[in-house]
Amino acid sequence: MSRIGKKPVVLPAGVKAELSGRTVKVSGPKGHLTWTVPRTIDLALEGGQVVVRRADDLKQTRALHGLSRALIANMVHGVQQGYEIKLEVYGTGYSVKKEGTNLLLNIGFMGRGVGKPAQFVIPIPAGLQVDVEVQAARGENEPAKFTVRGVDKQQVGQFAAEVRKLRKPEPYKGKGVRYAGEHIRRKAGKVFAGGGG
Repeated sequence: MSRIGKKPVVLPAGVKAELSGRTVKVSGPKGHLTWTVPRTIDLALEGGQVVVRRADDLKQTRALHGLSRALIANMVHGVQQGYEIKLEVYGTGYSVKKEGTNLLLNIGFMGRGVGKPAQFVIPIPAGLQVDVEVQAARGENEPAKFTVRGVDKQQVGQFAAEVRKLRKPEPYKGKGVRYAGEHIRRKAGKVFAGGGG
């Protein structure tokens, strides 16, 4: 038995689950999520808990057993408390701003006009909320900051990763988009030997 898969998912107060065929719907104070379970996995509601069972002991089914339980637990956590990822933008002149349903990022790339910074316009997907705490970076120790929030763990992580990928932190000055608390291994720049004599 999968050690993760056999643990029932407890439904906290304010969260309810509904089973309809192979689809599970979890609702809570933050919203609701639905997911269709694989054919070899069975779900049951037993006394305020979701119990996950598997049909056979094939390797693939055993893997899906633990995965299914983990995904349902993530859904329960998401609709009850939600997920958030904090990001920071390092670099002089770099900035982040929210306009309507778009996130605007100035991260140092040059536009068509000489000396004009290019601005990335990133549509914020439905179901996600982005809050900008600090709009502009002011040197190496004062980055621009924003937070991505939502009920779907996968959606929050995917959006944050896509934004970070636009300008990954570089190892010399550390400029770019990074997760809050992320440590960047720094490299020393080239040292030019002086003509001592």
